[in-house]
Amino acid sequence: MVTKRQPKKTETVEVRMPFETKNAFMQHCRAEGRTASEAIRRFIDTELEKPSKPRLQNTSWHRTIAVAVAVLALGAVAAPSLAQTLNPARVTFQQLDRNKDGLLSFEEYRAR
Repeated sequence: MVTKRQPKKTETVEVRMPFETKNAFMQHCRAEGRTASEAIRRFIDTELEKPSKPRLQNTSWHRTIAVAVAVLALGAVAAPSLAQTLNPARVTFQQLDRNKDGLLSFEEYRAR
């Protein structure tokens, strides 16, 4: 009876990470009774089984959210100043309040 051999594992992937992360990962693998290579291969196999999603959809969704946040922020900044300019009483008061202290003195009123 002829058994089919598994292909040799000759390829490597280099992953850079902090020393502490590597040590924690190695300890985790030992606690589970498997090698780091087995854990990484299992992760890769799981990722390859997932259906691929077009990256463009995620990017456009994120871009839409970013634009919406920017518009809301701009509106929050612009709304108070727009409200002041649209209020005729406020505009008149600001014109009369020459020293811009927020109070209208009799002299300021008379000088109009």
